[in-house]
Amino acid sequence: DAVRSSTCIQLLKPTVKMATAMLSTALPVVIKGTTPSRSTKASAIARQTARAHVKSAALSSRVSVNHIGRQQRSAIHASRARALTVHAKESDETPSLDWDPKDPTAYTIGILGDLHVDPRDLEHTMMGREHMKVHLKDAPNKFVVSLGDLGESKDCTETKQLYAGTTECFNVVKEYLDGFETPFDIVGGNHDLEGIDEFLTDKDNLEAYLRIMGKKTPQFAHEIAPKVLLVGVGSTVFRDAPFTSHEVFVDAEQLAWFEKTIEAHPASDGWVVFCFSHAPIIGSALRVLQECHVVNGCCWLNHNDKVSSQKFIQIVRANSNIKAWFSGHFHLSHDYEDSITFPGGNKRGSCVFAQTGVMTARSTRDGKRHSRFVRGNENGFEICTVDHGKGGVLRLDATVFYQDECLVGEDFNTEGMNTSCSVLHFAHPHEDYDHDQWFSAYTPEMDDGCYLPDPKGVLNPVGGDKNFASRDAVCWWHMKDGAVLGGHNGMIIEYDPSTLAPLGMVVSRDELENRRVAVIDDGYGTDALALYDDDTNDITVVQPNEDGSYWRKVVRNKIHRTREMRKMAAAKAWLSGQRGGDRSINV
Repeated sequence: DAVRSSTCIQLLKPTVKMATAMLSTALPVVIKGTTPSRSTKASAIARQTARAHVKSAALSSRVSVNHIGRQQRSAIHASRARALTVHAKESDETPSLDWDPKDPTAYTIGILGDLHVDPRDLEHTMMGREHMKVHLKDAPNKFVVSLGDLGESKDCTETKQLYAGTTECFNVVKEYLDGFETPFDIVGGNHDLEGIDEFLTDKDNLEAYLRIMGKKTPQFAHEIAPKVLLVGVGSTVFRDAPFTSHEVFVDAEQLAWFEKTIEAHPASDGWVVFCFSHAPIIGSALRVLQECHVVNGCCWLNHNDKVSSQKFIQIVRANSNIKAWFSGHFHLSHDYEDSITFPGGNKRGSCVFAQTGVMTARSTRDGKRHSRFVRGNENGFEICTVDHGKGGVLRLDATVFYQDECLVGEDFNTEGMNTSCSVLHFAHPHEDYDHDQWFSAYTPEMDDGCYLPDPKGVLNPVGGDKNFASRDAVCWWHMKDGAVLGGHNGMIIEYDPSTLAPLGMVVSRDELENRRVAVIDDGYGTDALALYDDDTNDITVVQPNEDGSYWRKVVRNKIHRTREMRKMAAAKAWLSGQRGGDRSINV
């Protein structure tokens, strides 16, 4: 039975079925018993009863927050953190958000993944826009966010130049986004400064991108409904990237602005913040591709910077106003259980992370064509999929309710759980979920049975069951210097010590074939990772990088590789002309 008190709606008598459902979604809980313990009382978050007056001031010399009209604020109730109304009956289904488009607190967000617009092939691009416009029509407080990678990274105009990042590309995409007939903004992706023939520097390319798209800065902040803030950060480096140009890099000035903006809109004042970036952040636990983004070192925001890459998840953990973070980059659909990840005892704060797919068949990696759609109000929000392969049908994927106290029966064991909570979330399973792990990158977990607590000597001895060249997860361990290494999919991978997110490849599959892997004490307080085989006296020592990491930063900047390939093609064509057109020339 749900009983309304003066502070919240409390779930007093949850059934086993309902409580189990809550716990299975990683719901942080506070036990309700007849005599609550001191620790239980301390862990409950006091309900907010009032909101401070909003100050509409620029947060930076670079960008200001676009606020809605102040006249709408009178419709806001006393607290953003309204409790969920649940009737705990055995026959209950997963509850849904009571969303009314006439509610002054209601809002809608259309989220577009990697567009990769190609002027030669616009059918799916235009179709996707029409699908989204159907759902945005007559929607309240609507806004569209593009997650970047606006143009196709190919010669689409027969000019022998990449189309992405060019003036022509920006003009076409600007007209396309204007066609949504809805306010919009963009975060830059790793291909959006790729106009390497038209612009000599990242600075010049960025200036053209911002000017044509009508943006003042790479980042943005828009208040689309009462105390609902959209915050986006974009990539600003391509030519100047020290390693792969496909790393999505947010510069220091943006990062400082981002932290300041989040802190200026605290949950204690009733703010709800949705974040947007082209690539996800370390710690999001979203599905990544080991053979592509992990190996190339471009999975996460600021992937190659050990310090700034950690800053984003630290901000998420410290600020419960961040309720969701949307990203693209991977060209994967929403039909995986880890296309959306939820908070709750996993160091992801109060934030739901969601992968966003692509509209076109030529861009998708798994055959599905998806965009995201969010609708919400003061009580919570729903994350949906716009399925472009099924005529734009809208599918509900997750429902999130704002909650300050989560109360379950005293019979449930919450030892080791995070007992403070600000969101109550439900995942909605559907027939499209694809459980094939082919696209998955293994993420270690302490209870996965693969951890080696004290790695010493040979890890895959003769007659043992560990084969580092196999495609299965083998084991993972800590080196004495704190680095986390593990074997998966025929490679040794390094993982981030804080979040256990995959960082990059340490040893490749061909190097592990028929080799033994050993961790050896070096006699100086650290240890060494070594490879050897049974037939020779050769041993290979895997040396860490100068920054202490082990993973190989092997992918060079694309602009250098592109110039080299052009010179090689020119040399091949020249020599072929000298020797006769029928000669086979090797470069």
